Amino acid sequence: MKTARADQPTARELRDAFGMFATGVTVVTGVRPDGEPVGLTVNSFSSVSLEPPLLLWSIHIGSESVAAFAVGAPFSVHVLSDEQRDLALHFSRRKKHKFEVDEAWRATQQPPVLADVLCRFDCQVHALCPAGDHIVVIGAVLALQRQPGMPLAFFAGRFTAVSLPDNSPQIDPWDAWKEGWV
Repeated sequence: MKTARADQPTARELRDAFGMFATGVTVVTGVRPDGEPVGLTVNSFSSVSLEPPLLLWSIHIGSESVAAFAVGAPFSVHVLSDEQRDLALHFSRRKKHKFEVDEAWRATQQPPVLADVLCRFDCQVHALCPAGDHIVVIGAVLALQRQPGMPLAFFAGRFTAVSLPDNSPQIDPWDAWKEGWV
């Protein structure tokens, strides 16, 4: 067993420091092999690649939802709007039955879809990478849907809204990189 150095941060210090990085808030949905739908609030979400289209997020290795995300399994990432704090809280709780699904849905075995989200990525698990007490899930993006709105953000242990000043320029880092700016 590895011992901590005296100058190493505690888990609380590390969690608080990671919390200083503002993130968006998503809900990931999938289906366990036993047919039960799962949903969890995730802020460890990021784009990985445009060619091929890949994204990533992570799940605690001890989560009861892990079985839903085997290589090849379908899942959806729902980017929440600033009006969906209750939804984020609902899916952040450790309880078994977060969905009310009917028999018609059970016949599809597709991940549940949440309404009125800013964006939904429909994916398939491409790879799983164990990393400490989490598993990094890399997903191949198969389809997406978007609608206008403002995102729900998470910062310093709290949900918050994002506001854009009217005069803020829109910058596409991909275009900047292609043109040699970055």
